[in-house]
Amino acid sequence: MSKIEIACFNPESAIIAFENGADRIELCDGLSEGGTTPAFETVKQLRETINIPIFVMIRPRGGNFTYSDSEFEQMKSELIQLKSLHVDGFVFGILDEQEQVNMGQNKTLVELAHPLPCTFHRAFDRARDLEDSLEKVIECGFTTILTSGQMPNVSEGKENLKTLVALSNGRIEILVGGGLRSTNIQEIRAYSNAVYFHSSAITDGGSFADTDEIAALKNS
Repeated sequence: MSKIEIACFNPESAIIAFENGADRIELCDGLSEGGTTPAFETVKQLRETINIPIFVMIRPRGGNFTYSDSEFEQMKSELIQLKSLHVDGFVFGILDEQEQVNMGQNKTLVELAHPLPCTFHRAFDRARDLEDSLEKVIECGFTTILTSGQMPNVSEGKENLKTLVALSNGRIEILVGGGLRSTNIQEIRAYSNAVYFHSSAITDGGSFADTDEIAALKNS
């Protein structure tokens, strides 16, 4: 049985994920933007309802992963506010203008989140140089990298995913996500040797996680 994190873009999906066996929830807003910071009240209400781990996205907008000074201040402020709700971790990732891991800004957010764990999200897939980026993310103090292997989806990225799992050597968790479905999880798991997987479990082009898909992911 795989460990499954479900990306939830609304409270309804989070409840569905919780009730159908998800191991962890990545909570965000902004489905069409690939995930942005959810509202404080949304997080507060779900924390009172759900007792599995909730990792909260910290991302002020869609688009690229290089942020202005004011956007970075917003990210710090929102992380501090959301940390007060006793969430279980945070999800973010900042690149510099050369599309390399921004060591200073990422370290600052990881330190603000402490002792809560942080996932470097799929900004990793836009970063240059697979191995160098892996080492930089580890140095920043992240516990997890969410990645499709720097390719458009996990099927195309399976070679790189296998490489990342081997290179990480237990120093950081490689969370496999990006086009992951119950139809390909077995192949990707066997090939990459990864143990934790990430999916929105949205199967109909809508905005809600699918009950059957979550169960199928868990039981694959």
